[in-house]
Amino acid sequence: MTTLEAPRKAPARIPAARSSAPYLHQIDLFRLITFACVILIHVVAATNYPQDVPANAVESLLHFTREAFFALTGFVLVYQYRDRPLRATGFWRRRFPLVAVPYVVWSVFFWGYSLVTTGEPAGSLSTKLAALGRELIEGSAWYHLYFLLVTMQVYLLFPLLLKMLRATRGRHRYVLLVSGALQVCVVLFMTYPPEGVTYDTISHLFATILPYQFFTVLGAVVAMHFEAVHAWVSGHRAFLATALIAIGIGTELAYFQNVHSGTWPQLASEVYQPYLLLWFVTVIAALYAVCSWWSARRTAESRAARFIAWASNRSFSIFLVHPLALALLGPAIGPVADWSGAPWTTVVIYLATLALTLVFVEILRRLPVSKALTGRPRVRRAHPRPVRLVVSSGSRPR
Repeated sequence: MTTLEAPRKAPARIPAARSSAPYLHQIDLFRLITFACVILIHVVAATNYPQDVPANAVESLLHFTREAFFALTGFVLVYQYRDRPLRATGFWRRRFPLVAVPYVVWSVFFWGYSLVTTGEPAGSLSTKLAALGRELIEGSAWYHLYFLLVTMQVYLLFPLLLKMLRATRGRHRYVLLVSGALQVCVVLFMTYPPEGVTYDTISHLFATILPYQFFTVLGAVVAMHFEAVHAWVSGHRAFLATALIAIGIGTELAYFQNVHSGTWPQLASEVYQPYLLLWFVTVIAALYAVCSWWSARRTAESRAARFIAWASNRSFSIFLVHPLALALLGPAIGPVADWSGAPWTTVVIYLATLALTLVFVEILRRLPVSKALTGRPRVRRAHPRPVRLVVSSGSRPR
């Protein structure tokens, strides 16, 4: 017997059962815009003083990003599972590692990075490891890692949430009312804590689902009624644009009133300020309206469509990496400020952060450990796989 090597594509794996719901390209753009705003708010904070009134006014509008992400998380999960059965153990087995492993890896990395860069006095290894343990529990190894900790809480509770939504069909408006009332109570408690409640107690709520539960439920309910909500948004884009402008102006007036009354600017624009709730809901709806308008006019092979798909695929990686890029650019902020002044310092550092982040992401996505670092599989170049063909002895292939 002789053998002949012939190049042929490997047979595709049989895909697992998936939802029959169509792919929503508008969600890719929604995710991309929100991540771009996440980086922007972090750059604004890094390039301006905490007491800067205009900078905090900008931040108050950009705070919608975390609420938008949890609304998006609730929406995507329910949209995928609303018409098919869900096995909790299988769901957790698939979902948790994609977030939990990068969470641990990056928490350890930023813990070590802090030890090296902050110049803290030497301490015992046990003390430092205890600090790492607390940071892992609290999501505090770096300022953005709480998001992963809360995301895992959403995954943990999702089977229960889906079961509740199925059991309350026809009464979802009441689910939203109860969730909304709880949200108001939570932000009032966090912004105006009762006497005797310390900031340490309030700070631990930041990394729990409580301050974000309404937006997760909102996204989940929208997914259950997606067709009706999509049709309403598509027919009311002018109304949403008007509401966005009007409520945006009202939000800024409320911020300036807080500052005028003596509230520290950074606190006046804090994400848990009750006056921001209406803005968050409005900007999420308006952003979806813009993204769905683009999706309806999208051309699959256009450069814009390909770029958005490429960037959306890397969005979680970008979120994980961008604080490192911004930290490395920190020493350049002062010289850039001396050279360009405000607001150009923010613009320059923002563009530099984007560029450096994308470089890091492309490197990490090509490493064998990409999934542990970015929650996404390694980017590989497609190569045909040789297939061994058996040829009878004495014969030759024609």
